[in-house]
Amino acid sequence: MNSKSTPLEQELWNDWITNKSSEAANELISNYMYLVNFHSERISSHLPSSVSKDDIKSFGLLGLYDALKKFDPARDLKFDTYASFRIKGSIIDGLRKEDWLPRSIREKTKKVEQAAERFEQKNQKEATAKDIAETIGMTVEEVETTMKDSLFGNILSIEEKPKGSHSDLKEGIGYSIPDESAILPDRHILQNEIKGELIEGIKSLNEKEQLVISLFYNEELTFTEIGQIIGLTTSRISQIHKRSIFKLRKTLNKMQVLY
Repeated sequence: MNSKSTPLEQELWNDWITNKSSEAANELISNYMYLVNFHSERISSHLPSSVSKDDIKSFGLLGLYDALKKFDPARDLKFDTYASFRIKGSIIDGLRKEDWLPRSIREKTKKVEQAAERFEQKNQKEATAKDIAETIGMTVEEVETTMKDSLFGNILSIEEKPKGSHSDLKEGIGYSIPDESAILPDRHILQNEIKGELIEGIKSLNEKEQLVISLFYNEELTFTEIGQIIGLTTSRISQIHKRSIFKLRKTLNKMQVLY
């Protein structure tokens, strides 16, 4: 609900808030389904093709319905903003509960990491995707894709709630707006350190890689939209994204170790 709501939308909201009308709820869910589609597509781009997009949409739809039930119109917050946090949080939770990353990809990730460490110890320089590919008999594309697929696993482990926490307010990627004052001081310091490490890692990327990462993660644009801005094909943007993630490999690993 926002200042630009049409009279019909306002009527639906009034019916839902006052009467909890199931018809109004269905209409509102239909109106905001575009948020589920957008965030499902965006998160799917991080994941292996083996992960069902229908499952991701189902998780997102649960988040939308949860947002509808818990939204407080008295708060100075637009519903689509609030719903986006709930939708992303529901998808993340659903993925975390499922063993969504196949064992074969976990094994490939371990193989790539071990090969990179051996190469760097032997040659005293950072391994590229090409170096690793030649070492373990994979293509450069396979190496970059493996690192991209493992990225979300890193994020999920970093964002996982501490055991024993029963708070309905969740922090991190895709959750309701965090209350910074509720974060323990030591955890807040750690989060700032990690952000700093990631910023430094991003600075090591070339200009085009930095732009793709910024537009994808900060502006939440799709690969197609980024391609239209930069003047490159969607597949080329995907390649740049995967290469960037590979270059950030050490930073991501450090983030995982710190948590």
